[in-house]
Amino acid sequence: MHDDAPRSTAPGVQVRSTDALRAVPDHRGGAVWRLDRPGRQLDANLVRLPPGSRVGASVEPEVDVILYVTGGSGRLELDGVAQRLRAGSVVWLPRGARRSLAADEDGLTYLTTHRRRSGLTVRTRSEGGEPPCLHHLLCDACGRPAAETDARFCARCGTALPEAG
Repeated sequence: MHDDAPRSTAPGVQVRSTDALRAVPDHRGGAVWRLDRPGRQLDANLVRLPPGSRVGASVEPEVDVILYVTGGSGRLELDGVAQRLRAGSVVWLPRGARRSLAADEDGLTYLTTHRRRSGLTVRTRSEGGEPPCLHHLLCDACGRPAAETDARFCARCGTALPEAG
């Protein structure tokens, strides 16, 4: 999320999308606002994809996601089926479904909301865990951990992930 986006941590109105979008340059993509109140049961993100940009294919294994297009237009590919998106579209992205997004020439802005994911835990390989250093799976732009260990792009904002080292 961009630090200059206005936000509230009190219950009620959290942000006005026009204010959040105006607070960051038009060419900057990614999460322009995110719900980050401690103790919440939901996650929500207002995301801007600049014209012609995309969020690469990914699978969210843990939670269903609702995506609401607030502006612009684009294309969703959901389990191999392409669908047009435009302002006002409400999309259900079931967990386990492979999805990607592409913005048209007018860009694409959308709000996602879903049940809050469980946090990352470090377990030994014998316990079915991953190695303790998973930094290469954290998005530098928005902080989201990748769901797949071979992910190359952030499923939330489309930013390239750091290379494993």
